[in-house]
Amino acid sequence: MDLSLVERENTLLGQDFLTWLWFKTDQDAVLFKLEDNRTFTLHMEQKLSVQGGEGETKATATVSSPAGELSEAKTGLRTGKKVNKAQLLFAMDQDEWLVTVSATDFGLSGLKTPKISTKDDEGDDPDAKFLEKMFLLERCLEMFDVVFTQFLNLRLSKDWAEESARVKLWING
Repeated sequence: MDLSLVERENTLLGQDFLTWLWFKTDQDAVLFKLEDNRTFTLHMEQKLSVQGGEGETKATATVSSPAGELSEAKTGLRTGKKVNKAQLLFAMDQDEWLVTVSATDFGLSGLKTPKISTKDDEGDDPDAKFLEKMFLLERCLEMFDVVFTQFLNLRLSKDWAEESARVKLWING
């Protein structure tokens, strides 16, 4: 099996996923639900990267906007570029997780979890802070899995053609 073909297919799926996610979060506030029935929201955040071309003609444009204005990146989509990296903000209750996702390998980087208390009280379990941080990391991965599963279910259904048409209208709108 040609591994470069697998990598290309993963990249295309990742680009579709991040583009769809941008579309969904740009249209309205979307609530996602975890298995324990807790809900969370997701937003594209201040940094997004689009890429087009192949080989020596590959061009990447990264937009970083403190106000979350990503119109330059959307212009890149109109010219045939694809989302290849996006910063996502997951929010649940008062907690927020910020993470960057790569379309190429679904790699997560720069993960910032909600802050944990660093104050030591007498009698505290010495592992408590570490375990709380691990719980917050797992919660972020759980939210990412829920969103990606929803995308895959849609992508593999008969409804994808209609959703894809809506995404194209949004890109060109």
